[in-house]
Amino acid sequence: MFSLPLTFRAVAEARPGGEFAARFAETWPAYRAWFLKDGDAARPSFVASRAALRQHMPELVEVWERLVELAGGSDSAARMLSLWCPPSHVAGCTQAVIRGRAPVLARNYDYDPSRFDAVILSSAYGERRVIGMSDALWGLLDGINDDGLAVSITFGGSSAAGPGFGIAIIVRYLLETCSTTAEAMTRVALLPVHMAYNVTALDASGASETAFIGPGRRAAHVAPAIVTNHQEEQGTEPFAALSRSRDRERALRPVLAAGEERVLQAFLEAPVYCARFAEGFGTLYTAVYRPEQRCVDYRWPSSLWRQSFEAFTPGEHTVPLIASPASSNA
Repeated sequence: MFSLPLTFRAVAEARPGGEFAARFAETWPAYRAWFLKDGDAARPSFVASRAALRQHMPELVEVWERLVELAGGSDSAARMLSLWCPPSHVAGCTQAVIRGRAPVLARNYDYDPSRFDAVILSSAYGERRVIGMSDALWGLLDGINDDGLAVSITFGGSSAAGPGFGIAIIVRYLLETCSTTAEAMTRVALLPVHMAYNVTALDASGASETAFIGPGRRAAHVAPAIVTNHQEEQGTEPFAALSRSRDRERALRPVLAAGEERVLQAFLEAPVYCARFAEGFGTLYTAVYRPEQRCVDYRWPSSLWRQSFEAFTPGEHTVPLIASPASSNA
């Protein structure tokens, strides 16, 4: 039996300040080791990183400069925080748009708990307020803005990498600059990304769409209700088999019309819910974004934690990550 408590923190900081500085000081040794794991020369220079942000995400440059200042102004911190051409990494995730009176976007995030921020961040870096699950200190794995646009991602299944941004800053950028699914799909198609990802957006009107993106390819705009860890290309099949991507998709398909609660229960059951925590690969949380209500429910098998723009509650929430051989999803 494997058991590990994981504590999530909800942090409210409109503009980067003391909270960010404290999180940076706490996590920088691990992030620095990750960023330079292939050697300093393998990562782009400060000049190249700044130029990429200025060209593709000018709206975030001022915030990035503030983050660098709070981080102490080091060259390596500035480059890492730009998330331009970061080291490759993979995760297994599932997401679905659940139709009903008020459509919701649900997703499972499967990853190594020891390499996870576990921070729900409420911010207002620009014209919009944003709530989302932090990654790389200011990027987001998924989130919602106060216009009611929700965005989530799954890994696309291909190990190919190229010049581009890490997906966490792309999710941040979409939520900072877009109000609708149509706007998000237009913008994401113009952004260079370093690996293959599937980006799903749902807005307050109920419009939803997914973009299959990757380095060196045109974005493919699709409308599946369920998205896991493969794209249309056969090159994604090895990871799809390893991560049970198609098994997860098949498990959700027959319950999708059974109503929101039945679908959300399936997100907490094998094979959609993965319990391979001892192997560094398990479902760390389920997020249920509700654009009409401008809120998100973070769910686990034993608890639920709601956060919203109307009532964001800073604090901590500890959940047990438990796996036994019978539930390992191997």
